[in-house]
Amino acid sequence: MGQLVALPLWLVVLVGLLAALSLFAHFLMPGTRWILRRRVYRVIEDVNSRLNIELPPFLLTKRDRLIDRLIYDDKVLQAAADTAVDRDVPQQVVVEEVRGYAEEIVPGFNAYFYFRLGYRIARRFIRFFYRVRLGYADYKALDGVRSDVSMVLVINHRSNFDYLLVTYLASRRAALSYAAGEWTLFWPVANLLRAMGAYFVRRNSRNPLYRRVVERYVQLAVEGRVPQAIFPEAGLSQDGALRTPRAGLIDYMMRGFDPETSPDIVFIPIGLNYERVVEDRTLLLHGDEGLISQRGTSFILRSTIAFFLRTALELLHGRRRRFGRACANFGSPVSLKAWLADNRVELEGIDRETRYAVSMKLVTELMGEVGRLIPVLPVSLIATALAESGDRALSELDLKARVHRLIGAFQSTGAHVYVPFGEESLAVSDGLQLLLKRRILLEDPPGRYKVNPQERKLLDFYVRPVNHLLPGQEAAS
Repeated sequence: MGQLVALPLWLVVLVGLLAALSLFAHFLMPGTRWILRRRVYRVIEDVNSRLNIELPPFLLTKRDRLIDRLIYDDKVLQAAADTAVDRDVPQQVVVEEVRGYAEEIVPGFNAYFYFRLGYRIARRFIRFFYRVRLGYADYKALDGVRSDVSMVLVINHRSNFDYLLVTYLASRRAALSYAAGEWTLFWPVANLLRAMGAYFVRRNSRNPLYRRVVERYVQLAVEGRVPQAIFPEAGLSQDGALRTPRAGLIDYMMRGFDPETSPDIVFIPIGLNYERVVEDRTLLLHGDEGLISQRGTSFILRSTIAFFLRTALELLHGRRRRFGRACANFGSPVSLKAWLADNRVELEGIDRETRYAVSMKLVTELMGEVGRLIPVLPVSLIATALAESGDRALSELDLKARVHRLIGAFQSTGAHVYVPFGEESLAVSDGLQLLLKRRILLEDPPGRYKVNPQERKLLDFYVRPVNHLLPGQEAAS
């Protein structure tokens, strides 16, 4: 009693660490979780009071439970059983393979991150690079979309900024879930996308079991009324024109759709356009190989780092300017139940080939509407006017006359032309400055403008998104 006991320093440190961990685990951690949980619930209550479509329970379900629900779904288990027979392996081995797929695919939506951090990041990021504009929206029809339907936004794919642009513009109506490509499956991008509600898809996988797992997740999410945003072109446009759409995700939705019992699926077409697409030169330079989904993770990392380094240097030298306007037009909703009735399609008992043909018909019609909604921006007008002039140089007065005629021609087909403040002269000035800065146009002699021969393909890249909107061009295309 009363004698000093000497302990090794390493033992004192170890005991101290264990005591600190115990204190953290049993006292601090539960309190921290309770505080975070309260904040999340408050965010959900606040968001549900503001959104046109409330956050569905499926979206708020914990990720582990969604993974288990997908793995032990009857149709997934049947696919696993069939695969086990084909491979002559135990079914449990295939189920573990399915678990790997499910863990890769399923998102981990975080309402607090999406609305308190993700939305703010998207807003500031997109507005840092672009002047964001909502050109047209069928507000009356959009306000009539009920909360008991499954909403699917159908969008043309111009840039990787599309995700940020649509998230920013739609954030007051719904929390969107995207299908992200496998090239984004690296830390921390994958974690951030999962928290934003994105699910991951290997777009060119030919593994039937994997495709079945993806299909069932999409169907469960649609049945759970999770708002979806899809890009039927399945990749960035390489030359500016709309690509031939694929029916993959929409076909998955149709396979699980029952007009009698399923919630209606409402498709909302959205047309996007930019006065500058960040990836334009890369897409033109590499052609088919320029698709980011095919170039791989290392390519996107190098490109992203180079892009931000250039932006940082421009900021340091005081030369950074925004890339012009990013604009979106929201069209009228299309009800799947109404569309099936109008086209006299009965899904019950339909064979796979016929159903896929129906899906292709639907997605082709939706993308046709998306094409009609693509905004005609000032750069689009100047690029089209100069493309029509060939190699001739035009004065600013000639350009204004051509732009005035083009605006009338576009509007005659129902196209949505964005003219800032209704001033055509401002549209001409803005479009000219943006194209001159990038040396797509040359001023030679002073006061007269012509296409830079070395940048002809780049000029056409900004003509093709809207060229089909001119009289006679839609039928020709």
